[in-house]
Amino acid sequence: MAIAEQPTSKLTSHTIPSKMLAAVYRGVNDVRLETVPVPEISPGEILLKVHTCGICGTDLKKIATGSHSAPRIFGHETSGTIAAVGRDVKNFSPGDRVMVFHHIPCGECYYCRNKTFAQCETYKKVGCTAGFEPSGGGFAEYVRVMDWIVRKGTVRIPDGTSFEQASFVEPVNTCLKGIERLAIRPGETVLVIGQGPIGILLSALAKRAGARVITSDLYTQRLTISKAFGLNNSVDASVQDPVRFVREQTENRGADASILAVGSNSLIRTAMDAVRPGGRVLLFAQTQHSDAIFDPAAVCMDEKSLIGSYSASIDLQDESVRFVMHREMDLEKLISHRFPLERAVEALNLAAHPQPDSMKIVIQPSQKGQQ
Repeated sequence: MAIAEQPTSKLTSHTIPSKMLAAVYRGVNDVRLETVPVPEISPGEILLKVHTCGICGTDLKKIATGSHSAPRIFGHETSGTIAAVGRDVKNFSPGDRVMVFHHIPCGECYYCRNKTFAQCETYKKVGCTAGFEPSGGGFAEYVRVMDWIVRKGTVRIPDGTSFEQASFVEPVNTCLKGIERLAIRPGETVLVIGQGPIGILLSALAKRAGARVITSDLYTQRLTISKAFGLNNSVDASVQDPVRFVREQTENRGADASILAVGSNSLIRTAMDAVRPGGRVLLFAQTQHSDAIFDPAAVCMDEKSLIGSYSASIDLQDESVRFVMHREMDLEKLISHRFPLERAVEALNLAAHPQPDSMKIVIQPSQKGQQ
């Protein structure tokens, strides 16, 4: 039994194994399915049996660039069932269905006081692990959730809400933060470049904030999927110029704001050209340090603003939970592929090389729980 202080831990009725499967990152573009120890938990921690873990673009970038040391087990969009709790855990019990955040800020430092939570040193410490260096751990059968995450970042899943729906709480939070940073006003026109799952989320949330949303993508299949979420004003960037399309709808001014929901730096110029003088551009997917070309006079003389947004906000945690758990949006419809853990490498390869009709890809180590 791989539970620390086993006599004082509260366990489920089923036996927790000492070993488990996990998709282990071993180096650049090298992820292997391995058998590893089930992580031990301390008195203030919980052990989560993973049901669903979404694959995030940041996981893929870490794997592709080797930005993090190996070995690690990634995966942070995690939902599942509590398998065991430490002796000091009072608010959760084995059998509870929960989702977990992997970052929670201290709430007291300079950055927290200034609401820049993602720059907090405590926030940068990952609070969930399936072993090795804490890296989320959702691409495994079990995840150890550390004490500060148990206290402030573990959320019960209501009856009637699926594990799949609940796994979207963290990405919804990041998108809500981006929309808040963009400060959308009702009636504004917003262009969203990219209609993958995050682009669709950002588009839907911009519309929720009162914007008239124009969506853009190179793939007609993705635009068709976005229309299923009520995003009907779209431009096929493979045959039309999004900048011209936006200007035709805005008396030639340009959009009030644009969101770049894909990682291509070459599209920063497009996003800037599409907004009016005094407009705003949100960079949401530029998570790798590099150089980019843009027109500095557009920032200075045209007074266009470049805005960045990264990761989640503790201030938006409750709103993101309500949005997901109350099913303001049927997020399960964004899932195009579901893979068992045994096919995790295949799942990661597909996510890293998305097809026109592939959207959110999830790994499900346990598919026997409530659907």
